[in-house]
Amino acid sequence: MISLTVNGAKRSVRSSPDTPLLYVLRNELGVMTPKFGCGLAQCGACSVLLGDEEIRACITPIAAVEGKEVTTVDGLPARWARQKKLSAAVAKGKLHPVQEAWIEEQVPQCGICQFGMMIKVTELLEANPKPTDAEIKTALTTSGPSPHLCRCGSYAAILDGAHRAAQLMRGEA
Repeated sequence: MISLTVNGAKRSVRSSPDTPLLYVLRNELGVMTPKFGCGLAQCGACSVLLGDEEIRACITPIAAVEGKEVTTVDGLPARWARQKKLSAAVAKGKLHPVQEAWIEEQVPQCGICQFGMMIKVTELLEANPKPTDAEIKTALTTSGPSPHLCRCGSYAAILDGAHRAAQLMRGEA
């Protein structure tokens, strides 16, 4: 058995060590937010955070994450609550600022890429609380294994969402 932490919960899985993390998350653990896009780490739909770093779950074998913390979009609220030292009562029912911004700015169209986009923007904003347009574009296009691709072309809305999330994370309502 391989043990890992997914969205704050310790989990043990029976999958073969070479099974991609994406398949374990979706098929064995029922975590459906990372999406299967291309299966080749070329689109970003399967992105998750491993610790503080975005990875592509479609090509990462489960053995590579043994004993580590994996965060999907489902786990962003709890991650934010831990970072801000919010009590469970205060944190209950709250979204992560990136999720709030995505809703406020009505970013998603079809939604396939959006979970990966939110993961990448979370990684960026945790390292850089006030990014420029160029830094956001760089994070989404040239950092990591490949660009995050949006088939609907909602890139302007994604940029607006990233800026709004940055404001919310800085406490600027």
